[in-house]
This record gives sequence, C-alpha cells and structure tokens, in this order.
Amino acid sequence: MIVDCAVYRDGRRTDGPKDLSDALAEARTSGGFVWLGLHEPSESEFEHVSREFGLHPLAVEDALHAHQRPKLEVYDDSLFLVFKPVVYEPESDAVSSGEVMVFLGDAFVVTVRHGEGSPLTAVRRRLEDEPELLAKGPTAVLYAIADATVDHYLEVSTELVTDLEELEAEVFSPDGGGSRNTASRIYTFKRQVLEFRRATGPLAPPMTRLADTGAPGSGVPFVDERARPFFRDVSDHLTRVNESVEALDRLVSDVLSAHLAQMSVRQNDDMRKISAWAAMAAVPTMIAGIYGMNFDHMPELHWVWSYPAVIGVMAVLEVLLYRLFKRRGWL
Repeated sequence: MIVDCAVYRDGRRTDGPKDLSDALAEARTSGGFVWLGLHEPSESEFEHVSREFGLHPLAVEDALHAHQRPKLEVYDDSLFLVFKPVVYEPESDAVSSGEVMVFLGDAFVVTVRHGEGSPLTAVRRRLEDEPELLAKGPTAVLYAIADATVDHYLEVSTELVTDLEELEAEVFSPDGGGSRNTASRIYTFKRQVLEFRRATGPLAPPMTRLADTGAPGSGVPFVDERARPFFRDVSDHLTRVNESVEALDRLVSDVLSAHLAQMSVRQNDDMRKISAWAAMAAVPTMIAGIYGMNFDHMPELHWVWSYPAVIGVMAVLEVLLYRLFKRRGWL
C-alpha cells in the first residue's frame, strides 16, 4: 500500500504527476527527487514500483519478504539499506521490532515499512519543516531515517537499564528474590535484550561504511560525501547503544547467576534444617523403638522409674542436639 508519494524541489514539497515514471522524470529534470513510502506492499503492487524505479530484483525480494538483518547493499542504480526500528512497550516491559527498507537512487527514495514502530511519518514531517535540510536531496532522507532510528535506540536502552535495576533490586532484596517468577522475569528480560541486540548490532558496519573517512571518491555511491560527518555522528550514537547492549547482556547474565546461586544456598539451608530436625526426631524414635520390643530381659524393664527416666534421657538428648545444631547454624 502506498502511504505517501511526493516530489521535492529545493526542499519544498510539490504536487507532482500521479504517474511514477513521470514524477521521476520531472524530479530528474528539475534537480529534485521523488520520495515514495509504502507499507507492507503486495508483490503485484511492488512490481510496478520496482519496474519504474529500476530496483534490483534481489533487493526487491528482500523488501517483500522482510525478516532481514540490518545491512547495506550497493547495486548499479541504487543503494539498499535495512533498518530495524525498535519499540518499547511500558505496559508489558517488552521490546518489539519492525523493519524499514530504503532504496536510494540518484533522484528517488523508496521506503518500505513492515510492522510497527517505524519513524518514517515523523521523519517526513520533520524534514518538510526543515526545507534547508531536505534540499540536500535523497541523502538527507537517508540520514534522517538513520538518525531517528538510532536516537530511538538510545531511548529504549535507557528503559531497559531501568528494568534491569528493578530486577537487581528484586534479586538482592532481603528475601533474596524468592518469588517463583523471578527466574522467569530474568530470562524474559534476557530475551528482550537479545531482540534489541539483533536490531542494533548488525547496523554498525553499514553506518561505518556510510561514515567512511577515506579519500574523496571512496564513499558509498548516491550518498553526498559532505554528509559523512552526519553519518559519523549517527555511527557514534550507535556505538554507544551497542556498548550499552553489551553491558546489559553481561549484567543480566550476572543477575541470573546470582539468583541461581541464592536459590542453591537457600536449598542447602533448607536441607540442613530438615536434616537437623530429622536427626532430632530419630533419637527418641530409636529409644522408643528399642523399648517397644517384646523382650523379657531388658535393662530397667521392671523398674518403677524406668518410664520417666527414658523420657528424661530423650529430653536431654533433644536439648543437646538442638543446641549443637543451633550453634552450627543448621537451625
């Protein structure tokens, strides 16, 4: 489905022709560019677009089927980039990702969105409010999409850090994170970090390539060399995000290990207490069992004070065992 299509000249939106080929021809003639936005297009819808803009069939296949890693591919007539915008849902503390594919040519930008969380609507509105930036051409659109995506990564990273601090407080609370759901919450959080990492990690090489600091002429085609410092800034922000994700992954693994260690220590304490009480119960059981046997010749069997004596011995032994186990920390 086509969400928006416009021709931009000198940073201003104009009412271009309805036909895509005419719009592209007008943009090339006037020194402007066409920006076409699509949302989960069907194969038949995208076939017309790819034919008019001369998009590479391999990139078209990736754009239609989605589920791609962030990447940058260079073809003869265009660039193809994949971004994975990430959305943080405060209600469920969950991270979900969508996909934005960008085709960049000499006088056109085609964006294909899959899923939710895309920054494209806000990006287009922001660029139309800044005509001096939009006048830079398709490179400005690519930079704005990359910048918006990575800036949102920073926001999601901050939210995940807050969630991790809450998990740490729960695990290291006085009850030692004894809730049955604690381990499940930690594992779920680790899955969220992994989902976030899949979006941010693979994007680093494309951003580094766009921010190439080599000799003039060694940059990526269809991207203005003067935009390198801007992409370098985006790359720096992405590096911060990836470092934060690495730290989150290590910390959540440490929290999970600490929780499991605490549970193990608690189980050992419980087993020692159970063993101590079982030992205390075994002594009177043994004595009562011996005297419960039907023998005629047993010590003190017919003695008047034999019963209270045996009860007294049991009580003394129980007190001694209790003090012994208490001193050793078993009770």
